[in-house]
Amino acid sequence: MTTSEQTKRPLAGLGGETGVALSPTPSTAAPLVEEPLDLKSERFYYAKQWELIWWRFRRHQLAMLSLVLLTLLYLIAIFPEFTAPYGAQSRFEKFQQSPPTKVHIFDENGSLQRPFIYPLARVLDQKTFKYTYTEDTTQRYPILLFVEGEAYKLLGRWPASLHLFGVGVDGPPLVLFGTDELGRDILSRTFYGARISLSIGLVGVMLSFIIGILLGGISGYFGGIADEIIQRIIDFLLSIPALPFWMALAASLPRDWSVTKTYFAITVILSIIGWSGLARVVRGKLLALREEDYALAAQAAGASKPRIIFRHLLPGFTSHLIVSLTLAIPGSILGETSLSFLGLGMQPPAVSWGVLLRDAQDMVVVAQQPWRLIPGLFVIVAVLLFNFVGDGLRDAADPYST
Repeated sequence: MTTSEQTKRPLAGLGGETGVALSPTPSTAAPLVEEPLDLKSERFYYAKQWELIWWRFRRHQLAMLSLVLLTLLYLIAIFPEFTAPYGAQSRFEKFQQSPPTKVHIFDENGSLQRPFIYPLARVLDQKTFKYTYTEDTTQRYPILLFVEGEAYKLLGRWPASLHLFGVGVDGPPLVLFGTDELGRDILSRTFYGARISLSIGLVGVMLSFIIGILLGGISGYFGGIADEIIQRIIDFLLSIPALPFWMALAASLPRDWSVTKTYFAITVILSIIGWSGLARVVRGKLLALREEDYALAAQAAGASKPRIIFRHLLPGFTSHLIVSLTLAIPGSILGETSLSFLGLGMQPPAVSWGVLLRDAQDMVVVAQQPWRLIPGLFVIVAVLLFNFVGDGLRDAADPYST
């Protein structure tokens, strides 16, 4: 049959007897375009585990806000010389035990102004023989951003004198959290104390994290006598009351040690018993995963035991390790604060949140100078922020759940 005959055949099903075959024309033919892919679903199904965890974590608004606030806290801890208006040991004569400076935004006429303060005048009450502070409303000092102030060395190396906020070199003391018995600004000391209190939590947890993963991995994968020894050590550590054990170890530190030596000693003490719980969790996970097909295949392929543990087995529960790491940091912060509060941790002239709270443990101070307890609020806020971030990571650890 020729091509011309094919085009003149009757078309079945079209109701015509001598119909002509319809050939597609540019005007009537449907364009051969594939259905567009759902790019969002495509990214989801081909995304890596870290990407899935991050996408789900971003949907946890409270955890995201807590992460931002924690970042600000750590920036303050890294650069307290810049963020604090004064040095940690700066004293103001005639301003001992001064209440927090009041910040005003309205002048005497009720007009809105930029934030400013009035200088304080100390007056001795002849009846109670206590000093009271009154504002001198004849002068106003605006609170400025990026203002010149006390000279310092940024991170102990680079000379500078620029501060985040203040009233200038010639202005009165800007003590937003009040002062202590020596006339030192509590806000500045709180910022400086964040450096030790927040960093000792990270360093201590990282040490315990490394020890826990290493010993837990050995115990869970190799088993035998190594597993027996490590588990008995863990049982012994878990049977010891934590706080008395910390106190005993911290009390053994020489009192004449420098701040640096004491810092690292406290960090090691906090890491001694912090690894036991994580090691037991890692052991249980490895016992369950070492018999999986991919682990046996890696072993048959000749992979070394450390490679099998760290390259094939540990990534199987990395999300759980991240959550454990995040929730363990508040425990280290509270541990350092407790030791310093009891006088067994950091010692003056070192500044930490625990040292600041130790100075305010007198009931008379608490009753008459409640602003001395403000560093305790920073401890509470930091612990809550870490817990909120940990909750968000825990919810995002299983990105395939509904």
